[in-house]
Amino acid sequence: MATDDMTRPSARPSARPSDRPASRQRRAPRQRRRGERSRAASVGLHATLLVAAVIAVFPPLWLLVTSFKPKTDTFTRSLVSGFTLDNYDHVINDTEFLTWFGNSVVIVLATTLIGVFISSTTGYALSRFRFPGMRPLMWTLLLTQMFPMAVLIVPLYNLMSRYGLLNQPVGLVVTYLTIAVPFCAWMMKSFFDTIPVAIDESGRVDGLNPFGVFWRLIMPLAKPGLAVTAFYSFVTAWAEVAFATAFMTGEQNLTLAGGLQTFVNQHTQDWHLMTAAAVLIAVPAILVFGYAQRHLQSGLTAGATKA
Repeated sequence: MATDDMTRPSARPSARPSDRPASRQRRAPRQRRRGERSRAASVGLHATLLVAAVIAVFPPLWLLVTSFKPKTDTFTRSLVSGFTLDNYDHVINDTEFLTWFGNSVVIVLATTLIGVFISSTTGYALSRFRFPGMRPLMWTLLLTQMFPMAVLIVPLYNLMSRYGLLNQPVGLVVTYLTIAVPFCAWMMKSFFDTIPVAIDESGRVDGLNPFGVFWRLIMPLAKPGLAVTAFYSFVTAWAEVAFATAFMTGEQNLTLAGGLQTFVNQHTQDWHLMTAAAVLIAVPAILVFGYAQRHLQSGLTAGATKA
């Protein structure tokens, strides 16, 4: 028996989990999936976006706050300590602001309507038809965007003076169309290229002429592009300053952009009035932007549903 006990191998006790080294008990760190940000990167990204949002919102917010301050508190750092609406009352009732507003509305409406029509027809022709001079026309529309507006002021001023269009709304409308139409025509061409040509062919089979196909079939499908084109034409005419101040003189002929310079110039420094007028000018632009954005989104949704 003793011999059997000596020859039998001794069984070693199995190692329990608690007896294993601590390094084996720790779980391996989870490896992040591709594109997944770490916590530090996420915090840094959100902090950067927050700082960028504050930088973007601060100027218009401070402009709004300053418009409610009296003249003596214009450059103070405090918020509206002496809240007043006298700045708005003075701008509306004691200046030619309403006249400037009316001039701007007429010019902007004419620029937007004519610009959208010319841009859409030009873009449709470039997208669907092949004709002599098509390539030079496309390059001309593209090259006109390379010249800054400051370079065009003198030649356009000479042309307007020669044809008697200075101090005339028609002169500004023609000038703004030369800026908006080339870019919008390229944009509309790109949008019409996404609409299937089969729609045009089905319209011709039903007896429509090319303009009827464009007006009755293609234009309803082009609402997103038309909304962007109309908004760009509106902004071009509403927020432009250089041509408006160079081509229009006299308070009765000024637009809103030119009227703002009457508050702050070499003779007067009425910043409190200029901020109030700037807020009033910004309100229609915000409304038009919201309207165009709503129609743009609805047009895209409708197109996706039809597809």
